Amino acid sequence: MPLFNTELFIARRIFFARGTSRKFSESIVSFALFGIAFGLFVMILSVAIVTGFKKEIRNKVIGFGSHIQLVNFDSNSSYETTPVSGNQPWLNGIRKIKGVKNIQSFATKPGIIKTDDEIHGIVLKGVASDFDWSFFKANLVEGSVFSVSDSLKSDNVLISKRVASLLKLKVGDPLYTYFLNEETNSQKMRKFKICGIFSTSLEEFDQLFVLADISQVRKLNDWNSDQISGFEISINDFSELQTITLQIRRLTLKYSKEDETVLRPITITSKYPQIFDWLNLLDMNVWIILGLIILVAGFNMVSGLLILMLERTTMIGVLKAVGTGNWSIRKIFIYISTFLILRGMLWGNVAAIAFCLIQAKFGIFKLDPASYYLNTVPINLKISHLLMLNAGTVFITLLMLLVPSWYVTKIEPDKAIRFD
Repeated sequence: MPLFNTELFIARRIFFARGTSRKFSESIVSFALFGIAFGLFVMILSVAIVTGFKKEIRNKVIGFGSHIQLVNFDSNSSYETTPVSGNQPWLNGIRKIKGVKNIQSFATKPGIIKTDDEIHGIVLKGVASDFDWSFFKANLVEGSVFSVSDSLKSDNVLISKRVASLLKLKVGDPLYTYFLNEETNSQKMRKFKICGIFSTSLEEFDQLFVLADISQVRKLNDWNSDQISGFEISINDFSELQTITLQIRRLTLKYSKEDETVLRPITITSKYPQIFDWLNLLDMNVWIILGLIILVAGFNMVSGLLILMLERTTMIGVLKAVGTGNWSIRKIFIYISTFLILRGMLWGNVAAIAFCLIQAKFGIFKLDPASYYLNTVPINLKISHLLMLNAGTVFITLLMLLVPSWYVTKIEPDKAIRFD
């Protein structure tokens, strides 16, 4: 095997040459370079924005209900839930499952907020001392979250900016709520105090949930001190959702007895399928965009390669006259095309990464929260995405260039040497 790569040497001399010999193809090659750079720029932005959008919306939905909920097997989709015991023998087992981040108890009760001028339907969600406040702290716009104690019942509640705006409420105001007891068909009134206001821009959830002490919900439902609606389980990796759900199901069934309540795990994707089906549709849009852009960039390079070969027809004839094979000559132009592709990709990567970093840091481009559920264009820039996009662009583009390089085999040496 020869140590010296003749084809690569010739390709480098041609690519890095300076002079009038390249003037004919300079504009075409520059256009091809721009096509590669701009195409990769758009592809990186498309993937970063779409995956960022999916991640942000998904995290907001999960913030309201965690990744997995364990509820009574007889419970339906209503927020009037059938109670279960908060003391379960498998709790420590779930905490030991690899990938489980947190497990917390919750209870819900539908109700109505009434002011002097307005009424609004809500779901009072009771949280305990094990509740993870990180999501609501990140989306808090006014006031503070409340603390939950097992010994002292709190009257503080957290409402959304949407509800506060609709009912003209602010931090420190009393919140008068009314609840119906289905068993006794009686109405109960509770007076709470607003301690904080949050805003996630996810209107469907913002206008629905009010967070309170779980003891308040127990009292409204006439439950015992250890009864709850169920458990919320958060995990570290969303891609492991189905695997961990299966492990939890097996664990709970292992401890279940014939006369005891059976709990069933419900994933956030099955609880809100309309949202996650909508997010999954975005993947198809991205694939269509990537396919079209790669095709356009590839055809630009095909045009550039044909122009380069036309300009070097005399050189091809000379090489053939001295015995150089067709494949060796094709390799020369494929090497030149590779240099062009890599140069265009370098510009595209630099521009796309700079744009993503600036947008992620400063949030220059804004969105309408009412339409997009986000305030700014989200960015999710991952090295794995960059590597796959770059590798895919090189592979597909070079694959497309194998066809026009076949033109070399049709050039006859005697006619090519006389070519002007």
